[in-house]
Order: sequence, then structure tokens, then C-alpha cells
Amino acid sequence: MAAARGLWVLVLVLGAGLQAGVEACSCHPAHPQQLFCTAEIVIRAKISGEKIVSPSNSSSPYMKMIQYEIKMIKMFKGFDKAKDIQYVYTPVFSSLCGVKLDSNNKAGYLLSGSMWSDGRISIGQCDLVESWDNLSLSQKKNLNYRYQMGCECRINTCYTVPCASTGENECLWTDWLLDNSLNGEQARQYACIRRSDTSCSWYRGGPPPEKDFLDMTDP
Repeated sequence: MAAARGLWVLVLVLGAGLQAGVEACSCHPAHPQQLFCTAEIVIRAKISGEKIVSPSNSSSPYMKMIQYEIKMIKMFKGFDKAKDIQYVYTPVFSSLCGVKLDSNNKAGYLLSGSMWSDGRISIGQCDLVESWDNLSLSQKKNLNYRYQMGCECRINTCYTVPCASTGENECLWTDWLLDNSLNGEQARQYACIRRSDTSCSWYRGGPPPEKDFLDMTDP
């Protein structure tokens, strides 16, 4: 999973009648719940077609977008912004955070992104974009309400020890320490939710994990 939230970095170098482009896509590591909470739109959809489009006022190849035609199956977030979504857009170039989706087999995806001022939906590598079949059962359940329940909580990524919580409204994300991966047990099975006492903690709606999480307060 692209566990990332991020920055689109585009540096244009101009000089002496020449124009060159230097592009790079950089995404901050993020738990799937963080990507859900920061997205304007989160849907489940099948891809039914694609074509290259470009703004009518630009001939630059860097402005070209892939327009994916979709059939929306379910909306998880964005009810106040869109009722029915038929297309989503992403940059043609992966260096500009564009994503390549399978439009030949009507594959199913979880798609998240933002809405432009003209109502079009933009998706990219720094969004929660994943094959529906690759999601765990817990992730599919969490999309319905648990992720939303924890949007006021803060998820802190732990890279080294000690890694201590800075407040009660925080969950420590330790997948990188335990699995050397951003797609580990906590990413695939857990949601950080706010409890009745306003503190935040990890919640798993299933059997206990095979291994315990490290106590990141230990030296």
C-alpha cells in the first residue's frame, strides 16, 4: 500500500530561451487512517476506461492527465462534496505523483483524493490508492466508520527507540520498527480511535496480534 501523504514537487528551470523540467514525487509516510482523514473523497470503484486529456489552454506535456472512467460502488467519505463520480484524474507522469490503474480488467480499487474547484477528483501516489483485493478485512471494515472516529487523533510514526507519546490524543505507529515496513500489522489491522475519556488508542476488531507491540517508552 502506498502509505504516504505528501508533497508534489515540481521545479522548473528556465534559461536562455530553453525550458527544462525537473520533477520528483515525494510523499510523507502515513498510516492508511491518516490518508483517509486528510482526503476529501474516499470511494470504492471499478476502472472501466482511460484516456489522456490536457487543459485546452496548455500544450505542455507536463499538464497532461490520465482521465480514468470509473463505476463507483461505494462512497466512504465526501458525501457533502459529490453524489456520483464518473471520472478521476491523475498526472500522466509518475514523477509528478501520477498513478497507473488497471483499466483493462475492470479492476476494483480503493481511491482517495481531493476535489478541484471545477469539481473534478484528483488522485495521486500520496493518496490512499490501493487494489480492493489487497486490503485486509480489518481495513475494509475500518473504512466504514472507525477511521473517521479517530480523525481527531494523531498518529506518530516511530523510526527509532525510544519513541515516546507526546500526549493522550496520540497513537504510536511501530510497523517500521517491528517489520521494517509501512504496511505491517498496525497499518493492515488497526485504527487509532478516540475513547470516551477523550484519549486515543489502537483498536483491532478481530483476534489478538501474533506479536506484541514494543513499549516505545523503554530506552
